[in-house]
Amino acid sequence: MTLTPLTRPERLRPGARVAVVAPSGPVAEDRLRAGLDILRGWGLEPVVMPHVLDVPGELDYLGGGDTARARDLTQAWCDPSVSAVICARGGYGAQRTVDLLDWTAIRAAGPKVFVGYSDATALHEAFAVRMGLATLYGPMVAAATFVKDADSQEGLRATLFEPESVRRLGLPIARTMVPGRARGVTLGGCLCMLTSEVGTPHGRPSARGGLVLLEDTGEEPYRLDRMLTQLLRSGRLDGIAGIALGSWEECGPYEKVRATLLDRLGGLGVPVVEELGFGHGATALTMPLGVPATLDADARSLTLDLPALR
Repeated sequence: MTLTPLTRPERLRPGARVAVVAPSGPVAEDRLRAGLDILRGWGLEPVVMPHVLDVPGELDYLGGGDTARARDLTQAWCDPSVSAVICARGGYGAQRTVDLLDWTAIRAAGPKVFVGYSDATALHEAFAVRMGLATLYGPMVAAATFVKDADSQEGLRATLFEPESVRRLGLPIARTMVPGRARGVTLGGCLCMLTSEVGTPHGRPSARGGLVLLEDTGEEPYRLDRMLTQLLRSGRLDGIAGIALGSWEECGPYEKVRATLLDRLGGLGVPVVEELGFGHGATALTMPLGVPATLDADARSLTLDLPALR
């Protein structure tokens, strides 16, 4: 089955209430305050959910208990006064949260804007599978990139309020890895999370017809090789239309990372663009998932057929 476009939620307007959740790792309070100030500067009213700043327990890589983190996200989504749900940070833990969400209640509440990247990939996949909802793979409120980088901030702001102004995506550093042009529906995220989702209730068995976005951080080339090989062996990349590659921070010298990516993906016969500018890099573009688009590897860009939000 070929991927089809997903339901796009409505854009935000000044005064909108946005809920901040922490479905993964512990959150730094100082960075959270800085991120909230940015949202307020856009005319938004951020609502920090009760367990965002929970003190980690024995498993100090988690931002509090699984049930509490899931409850925050469910309650935020089901609050009719909330127009968007934005993750505070990534890390690890979304996989432990996703199956504890009340998906019946979330579906009943209807579409809203969801923003996050990195570990939030598990949630992007779940919203696609459970709700048929298009989401935003973009900067998080308490992430260093969002707090420090004006381009990352502006990309998210424009996508939220003026999505028609953000149709062509790609930083000047982007390069052609495999030439060509293809149309499809965007999907993807953090490579290690996509690999971990294979075989789970929210892991789509196929990306056929899709434009796959991939990035990661802190993974050595041999581990990237292992994850890409798993996606290839599982059939997850069969029939894809094209690939957009983001940042590979702390994955080793880029020439070695690039050699691995080209070895594993270059033979698929689809256009591939590298360093497009999303993920864990110094600047993180906001990338819509579930939206029809054209990937032009020669022009080093991804152009949305429709605005990310209605």
